[in-house]
Amino acid sequence: MKIMLTGVAGFIGFHVCKRLLERGDEVVGIDNLNDYYDVSLKEARLARLLEYPGFSFCKSDIADRQSIAALFVEQKPERVINLAAQAGVRYSIENPHAYVDSNLVGFVNILEGCRHNDVKHLVYASSSSVYGSNRNLPFSVSHSVDHPVSLYAATKKSNELMAHTYSYLYDLPTTGLRFFTVYGPWGRPDMAYFLFTKAILEGRTIDVYNYGKMRRDFTYIDDVVTGVVRTLDTIAKPDTNYSHENPTPESSAAPYRLYNIGNHQSVELNYLIELIEKGLGKKAIKNILPMQPGDVEETCADIDALMRDVGFRPNTPIEVGIARFLEWYRDYYGVDGTWVEEA
Repeated sequence: MKIMLTGVAGFIGFHVCKRLLERGDEVVGIDNLNDYYDVSLKEARLARLLEYPGFSFCKSDIADRQSIAALFVEQKPERVINLAAQAGVRYSIENPHAYVDSNLVGFVNILEGCRHNDVKHLVYASSSSVYGSNRNLPFSVSHSVDHPVSLYAATKKSNELMAHTYSYLYDLPTTGLRFFTVYGPWGRPDMAYFLFTKAILEGRTIDVYNYGKMRRDFTYIDDVVTGVVRTLDTIAKPDTNYSHENPTPESSAAPYRLYNIGNHQSVELNYLIELIEKGLGKKAIKNILPMQPGDVEETCADIDALMRDVGFRPNTPIEVGIARFLEWYRDYYGVDGTWVEEA
């Protein structure tokens, strides 16, 4: 297939693109290479992808309406994966306009491109952040997500609503994926596990929020990639059991689907730090802090819908995933030492 993939130089986008190319798909990658984090890391990912003959790259911003419209007409993709977005919960408090530009304006440009160019399926990144103040664990796609606690979460919830509208009005199949704390090699430097690793190796203090008691459903990148590709191959269809009298959040009469992609296991932040300390052979210097605005205490994914519809269950243990990340980190940044991988 010919697939358009936005955010291709990003963490998840890079890995998804690589998997698609390795199975023989043609991928048109789009990224604006912004400086939210280290651009050289994005360029290094991109360099790996450019080694594949089926890959072509266009530097563009999905918020640029004319550029994106022209790309759709020129490239004529069969399916689209939208992973381009301004990420980060805490940064949305500092720079809200960046989220409106990328996550709202940019997303409607993608929807319009799909609508006018006969795209057969749009798969897009949502987030576990949409569950907001919900404390009913594990989080299920059947739960209400009407109480976001960050602008980032609000934009992701908005993406789901916008996608549903296009599915309903224009019969465009759309699938939204709520990712749960994705980690692994080539990861984002603004994520806790990455920040902790760098700081510990450099002998600097790490900030540990909520006294290390926060719990996250850490999901290894290879599992996320499998989830994305399998959902891409499973074109969303209307739910034949949908009830207009008693509608539920995850169901629709339109070709619209939502899935959680998580490891279905909640891990305490203190344990994550212990794993990194063990893998590096060095103790962390901790700055213990209270909960930050926009954060939630715990996340855990209910993946029943994903298993039912695409037959996949993420299952990489955090011990294995962190060890693989540390191995990559040492290799990429040229850090000496050993690491431990547990079965």
